[in-house]
Order: sequence, then C-alpha cells, then structure tokens
Amino acid sequence: MAQAQGLGKRYIKAFFKGFFVAVPVTVTFLDRVACVARVEGASMQPSLNPGGRQASDVVLLNHWSVRNYDVQRGDIVSLV
Repeated sequence: MAQAQGLGKRYIKAFFKGFFVAVPVTVTFLDRVACVARVEGASMQPSLNPGGRQASDVVLLNHWSVRNYDVQRGDIVSLV
C-alpha cells in the first residue's frame, strides 16, 4: 500500500512538472508563432465561408510573417 501511495505521488509530481512546462511553451507558441481561429459571418465572403452557408471556416493565423513584415498582396490579414 505504501508503495502505491509513493507511485501516485510520483505521477502527480511528474504531471504538475510537465504541466508547468507545457503551458508557458504553448502560450508562447500561440502568441508568437501561429494560432487557430474560426471565421464566421459574411465579412470575408466569398473567400471564406463561400456560398453563404452558416458553417464557419477554421484558419491558421501566422504571426511569424507579420512580425517579419512578410505580408504580400493578396494575403488575408486578421486584426483583433
């Protein structure tokens, strides 16, 4: 029984150690490199949500290109 408690404590400790490493890395990645966003509404038709359907499109927002001023004509830019 004591061995099972020690094993459980070890797993909990490993979980929290991984959690406190993974969360900052994930937040930094989503803020600096890229994130996933959902496009809804008629403002981007016909490029996104073609045909007036009610479903939303999912896009990958590339923060890296904007930081390096690598935006070209024809790119879709998203502002918050």
